[in-house]
Amino acid sequence: MSWADILHAVFHFDQSVRLLVNTYGVLFYLILFAIVFCETAFLPLFFLPGDPLLFVCGAFCANGVLGLGATMSTLFVAAFAGYGVNYRIGRYVGARAYTHNYRWLNRAALERTHAFCERHGRGALLIAPYVAMVRTFAPFVAGMSNMKPARFVSASAASAALWVGGLVLGGYWFGNIPLVRDNLSTLVLSGAGIGVLALVLGGLLKLRRSRPPR
Repeated sequence: MSWADILHAVFHFDQSVRLLVNTYGVLFYLILFAIVFCETAFLPLFFLPGDPLLFVCGAFCANGVLGLGATMSTLFVAAFAGYGVNYRIGRYVGARAYTHNYRWLNRAALERTHAFCERHGRGALLIAPYVAMVRTFAPFVAGMSNMKPARFVSASAASAALWVGGLVLGGYWFGNIPLVRDNLSTLVLSGAGIGVLALVLGGLLKLRRSRPPR
């Protein structure tokens, strides 16, 4: 696939989904699984456009391109599994996240998420999916703070259900309104753009902090 093909797929996302589903059938659900799993499991990939992707999937479920049950099940399992992997990484790294200069760790996002979890307490994991960056960093912070596994499992399952259910059903009910339907590609690109911008700003902030004072 050439760069021209990739750019066409991105800027004509609605057409691309139809083509991929027609070409790969049920294997397309593996693509959805991979995107959501990677965003929720690995901190450096927090910029992936999970929110708009879930909404767009709901819109395609409404017009029969994707199956609603299969889509929601796939995305729920992907998010739940991703949270679990992220939690285990957080438990392994522990307090070293604050003392070691890990290149893959956005310190500003980590500190923001830690403050968020301190402020919202037990409800942090339920709210986290709807807050930029916090969705990916909250399970990591839960692991760092040694949240009990049983408590984390129940909270992360509820979190994944609320996130997937809310956005997929939102797309299912409202995604085919003409104004929304005609701008699905813009929706996905905007989500990715915001994530990339946050990544760039975090990198610049980290670079600034690493410079010795004059």
